[in-house]
Amino acid sequence: MTPVLALRIVIVAPDSLAPDPADTQAWWEAERSRSLRIGLLENGYNIVAVLPVDAFLPDRISQIQPDMIIVDAESQARDTLEHVVMATREERRPIVLFTDDDDTSHVKDAIAAGVTAYVVAGLASDRVKPVLEVAMARFQHEETMRRELADARTQLTERKVIDRAKGLLMTRNGLSEEEAYARLRKTAMDRGLRLADVAQRLIDVADVLM
Repeated sequence: MTPVLALRIVIVAPDSLAPDPADTQAWWEAERSRSLRIGLLENGYNIVAVLPVDAFLPDRISQIQPDMIIVDAESQARDTLEHVVMATREERRPIVLFTDDDDTSHVKDAIAAGVTAYVVAGLASDRVKPVLEVAMARFQHEETMRRELADARTQLTERKVIDRAKGLLMTRNGLSEEEAYARLRKTAMDRGLRLADVAQRLIDVADVLM
């Protein structure tokens, strides 16, 4: 079943799906990675790249602009997550970790660092789609809350700036609060500026003249 809008996915994983047969650990990791990729393709997701963890990871992710990053890691899970989180610090994206490592001691740290979903074992094809859908929904919800919090902080800061500018006009020009606000508002409209920007300019000029 194909998603309505197929997510563009970057997988961060070991380079090779054909490791040395004598290396049992690498062989199992390659099998897990192969199963994950098959599950993604069977569910209609678009794997745009498979990237190794190296110094170029941030630049490659920035160039590709994926919708989601899937980390396929086990023995180097902690180091890999640190690299991926650093690579997405400027442009946040949902990060999903798939692993067979049952040591969950650092799950909380991973979630706190920005990992959207931490999936231990169970790479059956029919589990991939619901896991990714929940991860995307959670990421979008968190981003909405983050934006709302940032907007609230900005509004509070701007309100303080406007109040300070009104206070300056009231003190220096003998205006009432309503008159001071009306003057700021008129200046903003005449100059095509935001009210907070006009208020900040007034404060800056006042600070210079003090």
